[in-house]
Amino acid sequence: MEDTYSGLRTWNHMDIDTLVKIFQNLNIFELTSGVGHVCRAWRLAACDPLLWKTLDMSLLKSNYIKIRVKPYIYVDDQSDKTFTRVLKIALNLSLGNISTLIFHYDMYIKDEQLTYTAKRCPRLKRLVMPAWNLIRKTGICQAVQMWKDLESLTMPSISNPPYLMEEISKSCSKFSELKIMGPCNVLFASTLTKFLPNLKVLSLRCSILRTDALIIILDGLKELEVLNISHCVLVEVPPPPQARRVLRELDEPILERAIRLKKFLTCMSESCIMCQRTRNDEGLIRWHGYEEDLWKVDEVSSLAI
Repeated sequence: MEDTYSGLRTWNHMDIDTLVKIFQNLNIFELTSGVGHVCRAWRLAACDPLLWKTLDMSLLKSNYIKIRVKPYIYVDDQSDKTFTRVLKIALNLSLGNISTLIFHYDMYIKDEQLTYTAKRCPRLKRLVMPAWNLIRKTGICQAVQMWKDLESLTMPSISNPPYLMEEISKSCSKFSELKIMGPCNVLFASTLTKFLPNLKVLSLRCSILRTDALIIILDGLKELEVLNISHCVLVEVPPPPQARRVLRELDEPILERAIRLKKFLTCMSESCIMCQRTRNDEGLIRWHGYEEDLWKVDEVSSLAI
């Protein structure tokens, strides 16, 4: 009797290119849920470099509560374990091919998780950073040292920026793009001009920005081509006892300095919803109170997610 099953194909005989196209439609949870364990063909497809140019972990957020002592955040154990499991599976499947890595701004990761990631992403070019609270100076510096090809960084504001910018200047010779999600004061502006004088693209959107800090940036970053200050609360801080003043439009000294830029992106409109939100939040925009993916938006296309 003829074997009626002899002409059937198994999962293992599926075309690799077809599988890759299918897997490109899966999110990070689906990709790491076991597709690589079905058979050899699925494993090969799950490790294809096309799937891992970008590792988008922004679907994962920490389950946390705020506390009164450092690090001012307590992250639930199960939340942390879920993140670690998904991250490790993704990094193993990627085989070192990740060039863009995106974390949610509300993800609190530890030094060991960051350095583990850095070791397995040696070709990283773009990083969207998570929250800082659980990351120490040594942790971020060790990671940056491994990212020799890093070109672009989106990061929360940081109270002591010199050590990080200095490490980037030493380790990342191709670095050219920076987005700061938070206030940029005189210290931050001075740090940028000192350690990253060749910066070409800078976004400070939706934050509080002092005019003296802005002038330091425009005077000091001679190679800057694109500057985005859309929806910023621009404040002038005169010597005491004079009170600070919120500007409703850009003044001549700023406009004269900005004329050399290829793109100077601004919006200070009273009718703009994002401008209203930044003003209502006093320059520290509370992203969790708005649309889910609003934090990913940027008027600079290369910095949008």
